[in-house]
Amino acid sequence: MSFDRSLKIAPSILAADFADFGAECRAVQAQGADWVHVDVMDGHFVPNITFGPQMVAALRPHVRTVMDVHLMIAPVDPYIEAFARAGADIITAHVEAGAHIHRTLQAIRATGKKAGVALNPGTGAEAVENLLDMVDLICVMTVNPGFGGQQFIDMSEKVRRLRAMIGDRPVHIEIDGGITVETAPAMARAGADVLVAGSSVFKGGSAADPAPYGEAIRAIRLAAETALPGRVA
Repeated sequence: MSFDRSLKIAPSILAADFADFGAECRAVQAQGADWVHVDVMDGHFVPNITFGPQMVAALRPHVRTVMDVHLMIAPVDPYIEAFARAGADIITAHVEAGAHIHRTLQAIRATGKKAGVALNPGTGAEAVENLLDMVDLICVMTVNPGFGGQQFIDMSEKVRRLRAMIGDRPVHIEIDGGITVETAPAMARAGADVLVAGSSVFKGGSAADPAPYGEAIRAIRLAAETALPGRVA
């Protein structure tokens, strides 16, 4: 998995049809998804329960691109090995999920997977300042984690600060929560290069009728790329 900072759209399967995840993953990739984002929730760290390593393993054969696994769980360290074995390409843990995020990132890296760190809306960019050489991705939450379909919280200033802190390091900035055609441009302009989109991609379509997925992905991509410096509508 080589690094490049081109804009990526990562549909979140949290918004897909739970009864048909394999087909949904195949459909959304065929419609232009760059990554597939998997939200893992435990009903403890966040007020919702989704799925665990067994589901990730079941999805893996259906994901030919990057499987981006976002662990909204605490504790997180005991489960890293299981998600790595299940086939995650990127494993992201929350800085708020425990006292020893440095150790967590070491554990992720030790599995051979890419390591991500996530920041809740109330957590400042400085929380990852001493971790920048240990991470491959910083996930900026633009909703409070736990549910899909929430209202977007503008984190443009945090993203700008992170982009400046990262410099030329090969670290992605990912935005998770409330991404739409309307909100994507500001995040791309601030310096984000991975946009997680759930409801805005999956609404209106299905695995049997995936064309709306492609329309949504293309619209979000166009809105974000047009906002980048040097681009015009």
